[in-house]
Amino acid sequence: MTLKAVNNKAQQEPWTPDSWRAKPAKQLPEYPDAKALKDVEDTLRHYPPLVFAGEARKLTDSLAKVAAGEAFLLQGGDCAESFLEFRPQNIRDTFRVILQMAVVMTYAAGMPVVKVGRIAGQFAKPRSKPDETMGDVTLPSYKGDIINGSEFTAKARIPDPERIIKAYNQSAATLNLVRAFARGGYADLHRVHQWTLDFIKDHPLAERYEDLAQRLDQTLDFMAAAGITPENSQQIREVDFYTSHEALLLPYEEAMTRTDSTTGEWYDVSGHFLWIGDRTRQPDHAHVEFLRGVKNPIGIKCGPTTPIDDLLQLLDILNPDNTPGRITLISRMGHDKVEEFLPPLVRKVKEEGRTVVWSSDPMHGNTVTSSNGYKTRAFDNILSEVKQFFAVHHAEGTHPGGIHVEMTGQDVTECTGGGKAVMEENLGDRYHTHCDPRLNATQALELAFMIADELREVGQKRKEKS
Repeated sequence: MTLKAVNNKAQQEPWTPDSWRAKPAKQLPEYPDAKALKDVEDTLRHYPPLVFAGEARKLTDSLAKVAAGEAFLLQGGDCAESFLEFRPQNIRDTFRVILQMAVVMTYAAGMPVVKVGRIAGQFAKPRSKPDETMGDVTLPSYKGDIINGSEFTAKARIPDPERIIKAYNQSAATLNLVRAFARGGYADLHRVHQWTLDFIKDHPLAERYEDLAQRLDQTLDFMAAAGITPENSQQIREVDFYTSHEALLLPYEEAMTRTDSTTGEWYDVSGHFLWIGDRTRQPDHAHVEFLRGVKNPIGIKCGPTTPIDDLLQLLDILNPDNTPGRITLISRMGHDKVEEFLPPLVRKVKEEGRTVVWSSDPMHGNTVTSSNGYKTRAFDNILSEVKQFFAVHHAEGTHPGGIHVEMTGQDVTECTGGGKAVMEENLGDRYHTHCDPRLNATQALELAFMIADELREVGQKRKEKS
């Protein structure tokens, strides 16, 4: 059967929220009590949506502008949310840093920044190995708090469906707080800019960032003098903020899938934006089957092992109508592989006329184990991958559309380097992640200023074309 025939067959097969169950599935846990899992799924089907179909459609429209080179996507947040670290101040601090990054990028690019958090649902994590060993004990791997516990005990590592309900409740509470921050004045542009000025004042690289900060300060003063204030301008006082997570735990995603009363189409109301990981993107497997039927915007992680033909087949299956804003391709190559593996993908997608958002995930391809045993990422390697991502798109005549980072507003010591240098020997000071290492607030803002330099060039080229 030819590739085109396979694609046509996939598009013609009827889809239902549970049609994924007839396909092979990777990375799904084996629950010892099938009835307990079914009871949880039945319960969730009657719970309220976490997000709404209209919000997901609005995000798709915003991402269509990103695909057209008229906006930029900022996607960031925790590697994996946890039950233990669930505190209002942690949510607030991460939200705050994302806003700061967005303001810096918006001003530099002269274009809107679409803000999407890895939040209110990012509880499940794929693992490279099904088991892990400590000493002479081997146990199933930790797969995220929605599935099992991180404690290295046999009991904690048993998949427990009751955790799904807890994850739903935590997501609902997180969304309530985020919506209050986004609409209640906390996101005021003047407030966010003052936070960034405070950051610059105490930073070793303050001179590098001072020029952009001062120019933004002057712009805000001019707007105030012209009568554009938070009191009379919603755009200054409020922000649109969306949620996202990897759609890994399909029983949960199926239970949260509903028919939109306005359009009659299916939406997964567990989050606005869902992505398929590099380990679950097989075109004929369960995760692709599930996501082809929901209308949320979808991300696809693309790594060095992504075959071009597979990627085109995924685009055929997940976006047969080539709808702008539907697909975001998230490149996660590693700083030493970008130049070799990214250009052929970008070039072929462009040649085929596919409308996509290209985003860079500079985290997952740059993970190493330090000499003292900590999983970490070097900040310089993260910067290198982002710079090369922009360079590839400049060379190919395509739009470098976004950034996808694992970060936190907490002062953690998980990634080495940065202006306030975290050394290898410092990793144990505040290493709090349950899974992968995250940028701390300072490193995240440093990355934003570096991206701002790249976006200035993007904005200049856009002006020249117009």
